[in-house]
Amino acid sequence: MRSFANSIGKPEQGCINEDAVIARENIIAVSDGAGGGGLFAERWSKYLLNHLPSTPISSADELDAWISDIWEPYYNQCEEDAKQLGGLSLNKFYDEGSFATLVAVWKLSDTECQWVSFGDSVAFHYNYRTKQLEHSFCSLADFDKPPYLINCKDELLKEGFRKGTFQTDSDSVVFVACDALAHYIMMTYEIANADKFRQELKTAESNYSKNSNYIKMARIVRGVNFEKDVINKLTNTIGNPTNFMRYLQSLIRKGLIAYDDYSIAMFNKYKKKDGSDKNV
Repeated sequence: MRSFANSIGKPEQGCINEDAVIARENIIAVSDGAGGGGLFAERWSKYLLNHLPSTPISSADELDAWISDIWEPYYNQCEEDAKQLGGLSLNKFYDEGSFATLVAVWKLSDTECQWVSFGDSVAFHYNYRTKQLEHSFCSLADFDKPPYLINCKDELLKEGFRKGTFQTDSDSVVFVACDALAHYIMMTYEIANADKFRQELKTAESNYSKNSNYIKMARIVRGVNFEKDVINKLTNTIGNPTNFMRYLQSLIRKGLIAYDDYSIAMFNKYKKKDGSDKNV
């Protein structure tokens, strides 16, 4: 049976993939473990997804309550493991804990999905008929800001919570992606629709960051077809790790995407007019 989730670590030997991803009948989610601080980021991201509720989280208070319900077994086990690693690791875990982002989408019906996000992992809805892309993030330039992160031991910064809904139909595809892949998706859509997103692209480019360099490189690529070159590429490679990696490696070589872990999950629920799976 084909999987509609894929997560691949940085393409070099010995790197730990700190992302986690799930695709179930009524829920898709990505959690990006933030290894720049704390310990056990890859474990925390997986732990969050393994304990996601089957019904939507509808507020920052609910997210905070859910984390309060699940954090202690994780913390206790990691505390024991940090002790085995030595005093420096234990102190680091006590001081910093573990960090991760979260984005999740629940399918409420064939016409509605509800999403929540915390951090810079992003939920998307693309419609093949309208050619419109919706997403859960703020703007392209906001990828240059430090993301909100869920910590296993610290109080949640509730201003980082976002939620919304996607109205879907038989021409829809709904998916979630980690930050590097999400930036590439948003960037190429805005460049393909540059008249509409002229100011947003200008603002993002003016940050003079590594992300702005990807935008400059993408502008050089003439005639990008967002549906053919991005959406269809993702839907056609998601079930094959080798092809998914080849696609990402081509983007890395072209200077279009950040060097990172790459994760995506997608609902396999929308049909073509002939009744076949749109994603197959």
